[in-house]
Formats: sequence, structure tokens, C-alpha cells
Amino acid sequence: MIGLVFYAIPSHAKAAMPEITRPTIRLSLLVTPPADAARDHFTLAERVARLDAALARIRNLALTWASTRGPEDRFEDFEARMIEEVRGTACAGTEAMFACAEAISSREHPSRFSIGETEYRMSTPEPRSYTTWFGVARYCRSYARPVDGGVGHFPLDFELGLFGDRISPTLLLAGARLATRTSFAEAREVLGWFVPEAPSTEVLEQAVLGLGHLTADWFEVAPLPDGDGEVLVTLIDGKCVPTARASELTKRRGPRADKPPAPSPRHRGRANREAREARPRRKKGDKSKNGKQVTVVVMYTLRKEGGLLLGPLNRRVYASFGPKRHAFEYARREAERRGFGPGTQRTVQLLTDGDPDLHRGVDEYFSAADYPNRVVTVDVVHVLEKLWDAGRARYKEGSDALAAWVRTQEDRLYADDVAAVLAELRCWLDETPRTGPGNKGRRERLGNAIRYLGDRSDKMGYGTCRARDLEVGTGQVEGAVKYVVAKRCDHGGMRWIRQRAQAVIQLRCIDVNGHWREFATWALRRLRGAARSSGRQVRLQTNTPAKLPSVAAAA
Repeated sequence: MIGLVFYAIPSHAKAAMPEITRPTIRLSLLVTPPADAARDHFTLAERVARLDAALARIRNLALTWASTRGPEDRFEDFEARMIEEVRGTACAGTEAMFACAEAISSREHPSRFSIGETEYRMSTPEPRSYTTWFGVARYCRSYARPVDGGVGHFPLDFELGLFGDRISPTLLLAGARLATRTSFAEAREVLGWFVPEAPSTEVLEQAVLGLGHLTADWFEVAPLPDGDGEVLVTLIDGKCVPTARASELTKRRGPRADKPPAPSPRHRGRANREAREARPRRKKGDKSKNGKQVTVVVMYTLRKEGGLLLGPLNRRVYASFGPKRHAFEYARREAERRGFGPGTQRTVQLLTDGDPDLHRGVDEYFSAADYPNRVVTVDVVHVLEKLWDAGRARYKEGSDALAAWVRTQEDRLYADDVAAVLAELRCWLDETPRTGPGNKGRRERLGNAIRYLGDRSDKMGYGTCRARDLEVGTGQVEGAVKYVVAKRCDHGGMRWIRQRAQAVIQLRCIDVNGHWREFATWALRRLRGAARSSGRQVRLQTNTPAKLPSVAAAA
């Protein structure tokens, strides 16, 4: 097999080249390795003989290694040789299977046949390289070409469920799953420890983007859990992911500068820093990450047993760059699917960090009219942080007096006495002069705390929640934010494009939920259905990310 590749030669490299290499446009021929190309015309009998020989080598190695090994050979040496032989045998077996399947397919498809109103004619079999878990396999398959012109298909690929990616779905899915946990480069490196031909980082990213086109539909049909409890708990929080600014994208997508070669990597880095435009020093409080928020939803149930609520049961995580209302759409749909729809008399608890937008979403999608036994709670840790900040208006930071005052307010909160906390804060505010050293800052801290607690006082029934053994904090979703989003997408130097990060995060949610195998089976079945309906070979990989979700409709 021969491929044509055109490439441009930088001007600074032309002078060092012989005269014959001076033209800017060069033609290069990428030729299939002779050892692989030699197998293209093997008959089925020759491929079976090759497989038999590979099996015989494995048998011979197993039976003779112990008696023929050298004095320094140990088990790991045997294991390394056996792994190599098994890979070669698996490739030979794969090629033999392909040859058998092509022979069957050729018998079932005459030189001319029709599908619907389209007439096809079979062409001469064409060789193809297919990267599998065991290495690169070569096989030939006939092409069905429409008699009246147009795009045809390879019947064998349709019958075996092969895509146009030239890489087995098993290998692509394994790489994509690794890429939801580590960077694309690390995913390729780790995969390369176990397979002889690991896909490139570009292929892994395109596989993630391709799967990302299917995640939205998957979350609507994901399998429902068994054994749910009587209480549904929904926690919602957000996390900002560093994204690329428009100026960074313009630079990234623009033409590469013509740079002279550097003597070493450290000198190349120095030259890049010198060529970089000087940026003004950031002021205090300025952020460089250009963060865009991901909304994270965690849902689980609690089962009543005596006076306790045991759990969490059947925990599910969802995250998206879409609007916050989209996250509530998911939460509402999932609640209904799990038997907690409008009108339910069972308890539904919703916890947030106090974000007003989240509270509006709660009232819109989980209204008191639809959920008469709902419990809306603000995370107690966020409330206590406000009290620590307010206490510094009266007591020295780090003092025992400040800690004792906060403990007193905490006891009041767990006694459902938010009014007493607010009364003391308002008294402090009245006693603090409007002028004088530091008084402006003290009044601001007190005012912020009073507004925060006053606006959310109806969501601070921590004593009642404790008595009913309900949740009072958002630790579950805080942990999910760190594990699902921050651990993969918030590292130094990362600058994401939201649509591309969306695919990674949603696939990570599917993996965390324990649904990866079911999702992979469903995704491959759906792609193959699309291929059958269109009559064209489809690809799992794509370089175009899916659009971010929007709000479908108000609740």
C-alpha cells in the first residue's frame, strides 16, 4: 500500500540542503513494510499454515524453555518471549479469521447485486492494515461500488462491524477511557506498556470527541439502579476549568513562525521566551486561567432502617459546561426516572453552596408544589466560613475567643436558631462606628454575613436535618468536583476549549458511574446502526466536538 504525503520545507533549512532538495513542495511515498505487504496475497491455506506455525512455536517454547534456558535466564525472560509469541499468534489468527470471513462474504455477494434500488458491482479485493490489541493485522476485502456512481462500501467491514478508523474499537475505547483519567500523552504512554501499537495522542483525542457526540443521549437511557432507598439526595456545585482565551486560540490556530533551529531544548525555550510579547504583571486578585464553570450534580438515595438513613445508595455523577438550568434538567429527569417525580410524598433533599442561581433552579425544577416534602439545605461549612469571617470583625484572627464564638454560633445553627445568630451580628454592626481605622472592613464583613444568612435562613434547618438523619453538607459533590473535574482538567498550563473538555468530563462521569462497558456496547451498536442505515462506513473518531447542551424547556 502506498500513501502520498505533501509537506513544506522551512526556508531556513533550504540552504543546508543539496540543490535537488531545494523545492518547497516535496513528494514522499509511505510504503507498507515489505514483510506486511508480502502477506497481502496469501491464500487462506497459507494464512492457516502461518497460524499453525505460530501455535507450534508457543507449544515448543512452553515445553522446551526449561531445558534449554541459559544459566542467567529466569521466569521473566520466559514471560517476555511468551508475550511476544502470543501477540504474533493472535495477529496470525486475526488475519486467518479475516481471510475466512472474506471468503464467506465473497460467496454471498455475486459480482453484481442490489440493495434496495441501488445496484452494486464487486471490485478486486484491496489490502488494508488494521491495528488490533495484538498488533497490526493485514487483510483484503472487496469493495462494492454503485454501478451508477456514488459512494460504495466494504461488505466485509459491515458484516464484522469494522469502522473506518483502521483501529479496533477495543483499542480505541481503552485509549479513550485512559484519556479520561490522564492526559492524552500519558494515556498513550500507559497504553503502550500493554500493546505493541498504541494509538497516537491525536487519535485518542479524536476518539474521545467521537464518543462525546453520544454522551448526551446516553444519559437519557442509562440503566436505572436497583435497590433505591426512600429518600433522594441531590447535591449541586460548580468548578471553573481553565480555558483558552480568543487571543490564545488565534495564536494556536495561526501559521507557525519560521524559526531557526535551536542548539538544544533549553535554548529553544529561551528563544521562545524572548520572542514572546511582554505581558503586564497581574495585579492582586487577577486571574489568568479564564475559568469557565462546570456544573456538577451528584444524586443518590438513602434507605430507612430504624431511625437511621443508610447510604449513599446508587450514587450517580453528572457534569456539564452547559447552563446551570441544564444541570437541573438532568436532575429532574433522573429523579423522575428513579421514581421521585412530581407529586411524590417521599423526601427529596437538595443541597447547594448557597449560590442564588442554584436556588432559583431548585425552585423552578423542584418546586414545593411538585415536591411537598422537599428539603432545601445550604451547606453548613459555607455558613460557618461566613461566621469565621464575620467573627474577625470583633476577635483577633486565630484567637481562642474567635474559635469559642464560632462554636457558640454553630451550636445555635444546630438548634435551628438562626435568628439568634443574625441578632448578634446585627448588634455588632450597630455597635461598629462607620468611621475609624479598620471599621469599614469590619462593617463590610458583618454586612456580608448578615445578608448571606438572612437570604438563606429558611434553608438552615440543620437541627431538623440532624434529627431526621438527613445531610447538612455538600461533601459528596465537593469530592466529585475534585475527582471528576479538577483531577483531569485543572492542572498548570492547561487551557481547554469548552466543547472538547465537555467530552472528557462526560466520559469521565460515565466511567465513575460504573457504566463504561454498557456505554461502550451501546455506542458501538448505535454507530453500526448508523452505518447500516446510511450504507456508508462510519468512523468513531472525529475532530469536531459536539455542541454544548442547552436548556430544553422550563420545568
